[in-house]
Amino acid sequence: MINHLITQTNWQTHLSQAITSVDELLSLVQLDRSQLGVIVPDNFGLRVPRGFVSKMQVGQADDPLLLQVLPTLQEQIPVSGYIQDPLNENEHNPIKGLLHKYESRVLLTITGACAIHCRYCFRQHFDYGANLPTSKEQEAIMNYVAQCPDVNEVILSGGDPLSISNRRLFAWLDCLEAIEQLTTIRLHTRLPLVIPERIDEALLARLEASRCQIVMVIHCNHANEIDAHTARFLQALKVAGVTLLNQTVLLAGINDTLATQVELSQRLFAAGVLPYYLHVLDKVAGAAHFDCPEQQAIDLYWQMLAKLPGYLVPKLVRELPDRPFKTPINIYKAV
Repeated sequence: MINHLITQTNWQTHLSQAITSVDELLSLVQLDRSQLGVIVPDNFGLRVPRGFVSKMQVGQADDPLLLQVLPTLQEQIPVSGYIQDPLNENEHNPIKGLLHKYESRVLLTITGACAIHCRYCFRQHFDYGANLPTSKEQEAIMNYVAQCPDVNEVILSGGDPLSISNRRLFAWLDCLEAIEQLTTIRLHTRLPLVIPERIDEALLARLEASRCQIVMVIHCNHANEIDAHTARFLQALKVAGVTLLNQTVLLAGINDTLATQVELSQRLFAAGVLPYYLHVLDKVAGAAHFDCPEQQAIDLYWQMLAKLPGYLVPKLVRELPDRPFKTPINIYKAV
């Protein structure tokens, strides 16, 4: 049975009331615009739910949650090697809304919407307008998957797949579950962290009832993103039979220390989530200031191995555009 959640606040209200004004955000965290070199971008503007802002430390310009969402002048500095499509996704897009890069699984971009705009996002330049599937493409996607017997898993992505309504999400689940060869449906999402109320009773019941194994990969970069309120919703997902994993992006000045990574793994585990991947940054234009040198990542990883039990150490990986898998970082390179 699914535990009854204490709060019944409509998650769509939280979504509609997300902050899109830099000045409003800075007012809430009591910081001066002139201290931070902020900008108002023409594209990929600020977007952050109020619940996420409430987890930020007031008056702290280096707050790790604030730095993930605040647009700054550093985004406008061109850096060689940082491009708009660092993973070359446009070359693996046989049908609108479908990416087929990996042998046993396909990824569906079912929405371009996100509840939060993370400044390091590798899809911040992605042409969602040209890739959102209509009902016609949805049928073509199902036919494509059914004709690929090696595909046994579908990844729902975007945007954020939990930013769409239950009605639309459940329709996708219904179609996918009708494909006999599929055993796993995976959702990659930030919603359980930035608007935990998205994990409502209807969603929990539908995921629990699925004939497929449901895997949810949350994207958590810092322990401060998981408070007691958030943890309660994550634990409800676990009770509903959802496998919970986390992937983190290694971000300079945000989570690039041993203490931060150890606390993140421990906080995740306490909430019922296992660390999965620690990604080095995808080299997307506008995000170079978040990147960490690979040797720093390797050194940090060895420290994590010494400090944490193996099941709390995520895999250190990089995604490369022409590899049909996540590429493990060679941690023995400098040993």
